[in-house]
Amino acid sequence: MGFIESYKHLERLCGEVLNDDRRISAYIDEMINTPRGSYLVRGWDDDLKQLKHYRWVRNQIAHEPDCTEQNMCEPSDTEWLDDFYSRIMNQTDPLALYSKATKPRPAQKLVQNHKPESPTYTYSQPTANHKKSSPKVAGCMTFLVGILIIVVVIVLMSKIL
Repeated sequence: MGFIESYKHLERLCGEVLNDDRRISAYIDEMINTPRGSYLVRGWDDDLKQLKHYRWVRNQIAHEPDCTEQNMCEPSDTEWLDDFYSRIMNQTDPLALYSKATKPRPAQKLVQNHKPESPTYTYSQPTANHKKSSPKVAGCMTFLVGILIIVVVIVLMSKIL
């Protein structure tokens, strides 16, 4: 395929993907208006620059009398357009990668992939010595205190008599 055919092929796809009659121009505008695109997607600025350049080349060929595909293009230009087409189809183009990078991740997925850490407390935790007593221990303590009271009463009574 030649440059113009590859450009038309890509242009049609961009129009379909973005549902916009401006096609490649719409794709370029979307990239320009996407915050942090170059920060989140490797190669963002290079792809944007290339798309703008190839749009300019296409316009030169279409509108300028002495501009032709033969004197304006290299085989690598056609290869780049075809590769970018494939990237859109595989969802590895800049806008698709940006969408993946900014898509909220479900909380469940994070829980499955993330080992829970030990909870951090801002107050001191009771140690083993300060734990609440079980009912059996409380019953034994009550019984011992009751016996102690009886012994003390008996001792006091014997001193009085």
